[in-house]
Amino acid sequence: MAKNLRTKIPESDTMIIHDVNEASTAKFAKEVGNVTIAKNVREVAEKSNTLITVLPEPSHVQSVFGQVLSPPTLLTEAPNHHKRLFIDCSTIDPKTSSEVAEAAHASGQGRFIDAPMSGGVVGAAAGKLTFMIGASESVLERATEVLMLMGKKVIHLGPQGSGLKGKLANNYLLALNNVATCEAMNMGVKWGLDPQKLADMINTATGKCWPSEVNNPVPGVIEGSPASKGYEGGFGTALMLKDLKLALKAGQEAGIEPQLGGYAKDIYAAVEKDEQCKGKDFSVVYRFIGGKE
Repeated sequence: MAKNLRTKIPESDTMIIHDVNEASTAKFAKEVGNVTIAKNVREVAEKSNTLITVLPEPSHVQSVFGQVLSPPTLLTEAPNHHKRLFIDCSTIDPKTSSEVAEAAHASGQGRFIDAPMSGGVVGAAAGKLTFMIGASESVLERATEVLMLMGKKVIHLGPQGSGLKGKLANNYLLALNNVATCEAMNMGVKWGLDPQKLADMINTATGKCWPSEVNNPVPGVIEGSPASKGYEGGFGTALMLKDLKLALKAGQEAGIEPQLGGYAKDIYAAVEKDEQCKGKDFSVVYRFIGGKE
């Protein structure tokens, strides 16, 4: 993401980066060039017009923006006196995101939007991410212009928080589809069906879904897929479990009681504890349930 951003913005524009992994930022600066490494996130906020954050957990987003917004002097004492645009691409719960947005807006230092993404490591490297954003109309054009430097599509789902709600709904469905695909493929193979022919049939029928067509869990069905590489790479089971938990939490907060999500959560939790499956792409559920490899 950062490499695509640096490549596409004018050379005269300043790009400031910070990460807790100092070795990573140093390596990036050496390989890409024309970037400034900040000592902390507050320095990034003081010197930038637009801040893009990608963080693992809700607590990390709260911590970072606690440092970014305090003291509330970005418009008076920092080198740059323009109101900031805060673009958070983290996948966290909508409630935490809204709380951070309220703090940012109350401080008067800028506007905060949620812009979680889809496309994974491959999409990020290729600049083909899809961003789902929750933002007011007043910053939509500016945010879209920035995000299109790193992706191929920006979908505006509504006001702040809407992007995360859309992302979690999508990943909830993905989590269930993946388990169902693993079970269906396992059934067919155990019944004596050829996995390639079974997958081809499913993908021309009503069972077609992303896990069956693009990320099929049976090794050899999709060349280059995680399943065909020992379930390495792809979208980790731990990340799928995290997103599923976030979706369930947000659902409960809205008075929704999902009927299948709890079962799927238990399955992914068990998969991540299994030594033969831990740390693998989430299609490794197929291995976990005894699928033939």
